[in-house]
Amino acid sequence: MRLSRSLSITSLSGLPQWEEESLPVEDLLLFEVAWEVTNKVGGIYTVIQTKAKITVDEWGENYFMMGPYYEHNFKTQVEKCEPPSQAIKAAMDSLNNNGCKVHFGRWLIEGSPYVILFDIGAAAWNLDRWKGDLWDTCSIGLPYHDREANDSLIFGSLVAWFFKELTDQLQDNPNVIAHFHEWQAGTGLVLSRSRKIPMATVFTTHATLLGRYLCAGNADFYNNLDKFNIDQEAGQRQIYHRYCLERAAVHCAHVFTTVSQITAVEANHMLHRQPDVVTPNGLNVRKFSAMHEFQNLHSMNKSKIQEFVRGHFYGYLDFNLEKTLFFFIAGRYEFSNKGADLFLESLSRLNYLLRVHKSDVTVVVFFIMPAKTNNFNVESLKGQAVRKQMWDTAQSVKEKFGKKLYEGLLRGEIPDMSKILDRDDFTIMKRAIYATQRHSLPPVTTHNMLDDSTDPILSNIRRIGLFNGRNDRVKIVFHPEFLSSTSPLLPMDYEEFVRGCHLGVFPSYYEPWGYTPGECTVMGIPSVTTNLSGFGCFMEEHVSDPSEYGIYIVDRRFRSADESCNQLTQFMFSFCQKSRRQRIIQRNRTERLSDLLDWRYLGRFYMQARHLALSRSFPAKFKMDHLNLTPTQGFRYPRPLSVPPSPSASLHSTPHHSDEEDDDTYDEDEEAERDRQNIKAPFTLGAEPEGKQPLENGN
Repeated sequence: MRLSRSLSITSLSGLPQWEEESLPVEDLLLFEVAWEVTNKVGGIYTVIQTKAKITVDEWGENYFMMGPYYEHNFKTQVEKCEPPSQAIKAAMDSLNNNGCKVHFGRWLIEGSPYVILFDIGAAAWNLDRWKGDLWDTCSIGLPYHDREANDSLIFGSLVAWFFKELTDQLQDNPNVIAHFHEWQAGTGLVLSRSRKIPMATVFTTHATLLGRYLCAGNADFYNNLDKFNIDQEAGQRQIYHRYCLERAAVHCAHVFTTVSQITAVEANHMLHRQPDVVTPNGLNVRKFSAMHEFQNLHSMNKSKIQEFVRGHFYGYLDFNLEKTLFFFIAGRYEFSNKGADLFLESLSRLNYLLRVHKSDVTVVVFFIMPAKTNNFNVESLKGQAVRKQMWDTAQSVKEKFGKKLYEGLLRGEIPDMSKILDRDDFTIMKRAIYATQRHSLPPVTTHNMLDDSTDPILSNIRRIGLFNGRNDRVKIVFHPEFLSSTSPLLPMDYEEFVRGCHLGVFPSYYEPWGYTPGECTVMGIPSVTTNLSGFGCFMEEHVSDPSEYGIYIVDRRFRSADESCNQLTQFMFSFCQKSRRQRIIQRNRTERLSDLLDWRYLGRFYMQARHLALSRSFPAKFKMDHLNLTPTQGFRYPRPLSVPPSPSASLHSTPHHSDEEDDDTYDEDEEAERDRQNIKAPFTLGAEPEGKQPLENGN
């Protein structure tokens, strides 16, 4: 997904182009191997898809992606073509002639990279032989019932076989770099290295396998990182063989990378190797040419959400939609890992604070997390039908009223307003009003849940008692399905929905990176994250006062659960107290951080990893003088110099005026200019800063 930002505020012009010596890509071939190439499963698909454009720009025809072949995905996403290299064609022919099937084409995404896809099913007849090879090579045995592990072995064996045929054809000219993502692709790395295939290898873990399992089991993970018996924990969860594959890939790779500093700490304990390079995840950022277009998109999409709310809460719509804020949480349904437990408890406390302070602000909170359902909720569908009927009634009466008024004015008369509508019109309007009466509270969920009684979100909603009552200032809508523009309930794509909301809340406990708050930032929507997510750590490191730029970071690492809950509650309550004008200004500041997340800058870490891998695998041909990599150093995005309590300007530079204006002046262009002057290089990828010694492994 290509996200958009405005050109009008500022670009981080202080971010220099990386001055590292570029690689001779014309003498190299780069292969990126991942289970999610053309195969959407999770967040790694987003990483690979969005990074393709800058990688193709750098490597051109010498860049190839490798993944599993799925017929439907190939037909809908890939344009079949012939390989540009004779060596690659010969390697593919060798596999095809030996009973395996390999497909080649261009992936129809931005950048149109070449893809090489291996048919797992067609090669499954080799599984037992390849299991024996894996055991003989590294003493790792795979159980017959673990389909995913068996498929990863077939895939890895095909990849290693392909690389052996390819390097035999090339004879070190050009050299090969292979970048493997996650344990499913790691088997190919292990087998390639054990067979001494001459190529440079990079392995990236986006989250450790055991870390996900431990956190999903509500373990006190980060306080006990150094206390876990890793082998025992993996064995108890029946994933020891997967863990061994992941750990073997980590230690076989020339260069090991991970996506954030918090995951680097985790990997050091779980996998017993300190990452060589941290490679943060980025996004493609397209800049608008029109001023404040992202603000206009927010206003337009907010109106769509308001229409849904009018229908969903019919009969109980006694709150002012112009003073209603939309919060949301979205992602995989991992109740504790994604922080939904902390969020719900904070919403209960927020509801109490808003009622005690007699606030006229209402908060509607959306939970967008896919769960098992059998259909739409009848009450939800009825609500949208009632809203549509009310709209049609209002339009017909308005048309009749307007026609009579128009004719009267043409005659030079001002019509008698008491006679302009007849008794039938009032009857129609009364009938429409009576139709909005309901005898039950607005539903909490939009669908019929299959596990209603045991569902974690619904169980906690019952515990905290937020049932969308009239007195509740916090309303909840659980949408257990991904958003779609074809939905009869909420016809919006995810990007449109995010743009229409006011605040994204992602208080994750386990989040190696966190694309959801990053997407919010690029779209100019403030968000809540934590210092246990890669994104939160990244922003803490680069922004001197994140909350002023719309990035609220909850401390879940050094505070108790209750203290973290109170902090999140306070963040949301203070956000509710902002005026409309203040929220507009904050969205401008949030959107200005977009360049920090652009692959044009974050992609340089991948360049560094490849360069380092070549220097370690082919030291005679590729030299690298500064191998002591430092953590990210340099600039901290400055706190805005002007943070007026209720800002205004004589000439409004944003599409909406504040409800409350005062005498404070605020000039968006001046603030943007200060940012441009204060911006410094956010990354140093080579030499150590003066006065600092290289960091020791493990510190």
